[in-house]
Amino acid sequence: MKTTLVNPRTGAVRGAAPVAREGEVRAAVGAARAAAPGWGGLTPGERARRLERLAALVTEHAAAYRARETAGTGKPDGETAGEVEQVADLFRFYAGAVRARSAPAAGRLVDGHESWVRWEPLGVVGVVVPWNYPLMMAAWRCAPALAAGNTVVAKPAETTPDTLQLLAEHAAEALGSDVLTALPGDRETGRLLVGADVDMVAFTGSAAAGADVAARAAGRRVSLELGGNSPALVLPDAPDDTFTQLVRACVYNAGQSCAAPARVITLTDNYETTVAHLAAAARECLAGRDFGPLNNPDQLARYDDIVARSAAGRHLVADLALGTGEEDGYWRPARILADLPDDDPAVVEEVFGPLLTVQRAADLDTAVALANGVPQALAASVWTRDLTTGLDLAGRLDAGEAWLNCHLVQTAELPHGGRGASGHGTDLSTLALHEYQRPKTVTARLVRGLV
Repeated sequence: MKTTLVNPRTGAVRGAAPVAREGEVRAAVGAARAAAPGWGGLTPGERARRLERLAALVTEHAAAYRARETAGTGKPDGETAGEVEQVADLFRFYAGAVRARSAPAAGRLVDGHESWVRWEPLGVVGVVVPWNYPLMMAAWRCAPALAAGNTVVAKPAETTPDTLQLLAEHAAEALGSDVLTALPGDRETGRLLVGADVDMVAFTGSAAAGADVAARAAGRRVSLELGGNSPALVLPDAPDDTFTQLVRACVYNAGQSCAAPARVITLTDNYETTVAHLAAAARECLAGRDFGPLNNPDQLARYDDIVARSAAGRHLVADLALGTGEEDGYWRPARILADLPDDDPAVVEEVFGPLLTVQRAADLDTAVALANGVPQALAASVWTRDLTTGLDLAGRLDAGEAWLNCHLVQTAELPHGGRGASGHGTDLSTLALHEYQRPKTVTARLVRGLV
């Protein structure tokens, strides 16, 4: 059984990919289970050396990764180049992090006893990653899981299997057979993997799918990143480049980023100025020239449905700059929606496209209430020259990650994770290692002649 692959820039068929079913899922998980003792039994130093080798292979074959990522997502080469570089850096980061891990309290904590804590791998981790960042989201999940000593079976999205398959090939060379397995397929493949003999599931995707994953996991550990609907609080004294920075962050990857700015909130007196500046910045960001298409027909239809249901009084739409043969691709221009109710579909739902809504608030308390007034709580930003006010507002926002005078600035050293409908769990940073480990406390009684 195979699924048809389409080039989102042109809408043309570009190939086919296998679709794993129960037999293939069982075999992949069984092989990962068999490989787990060997991989988990390596010293942190040896695992680190092998992860360094995998990072080197990603760098060495960066052009192939970029080509595959572009084929599946339609992203401009500048975006894919940066993401491939981040993936190599992430494997290097966790290669070092697993050797520099810190331990909780140990020593003589109970009179006459010595205690310490072992951090042990879970075993086999099932990973399900989305189509918006096929390679980078796989690395966010796989790198810490592997560094922690687990083997991984990873299912890419149906439309974007290309780069994860290449990563698995290089992992076999660098890490060993069956330490990281790519399992291409559709949603049913993902359900089979979640229900298989894995010790943990790490899922990135929609809230509805995340709820299904949690139910199917049946008590096993689950890490969920379920999207966002990020507010950006723009104060009257915002820096001059605020609107350009927000629009660029919004249209990066055609807005198909869970942490992308989606809802601009400003004070009433600053509302018309904000709308005008955002519209001007959007006109400078052209789909086809500056950012890519939406990924697939389902996402295109979902985006169009939200826009059609919106009661916005103003739709400020930029132009397209498509190349030859791209007319049938999944393109949508940068769009600003203004004069819309606070419960508008474009406000309360995750649009996941190159679109910003603009809301007005009478005061800062109201602005914070609007920002925190949706179920998702992944990321947010504040834009002001007043550091004290900015830090205070960042602290009041219900989000796992908050930025001041920037947006989408991330690095391997800093944790990323959601709250509320955006899920739970930690990606990035050394904290992510503990997502994929379990502690074991060992206590020995100190008796002369025994210990």
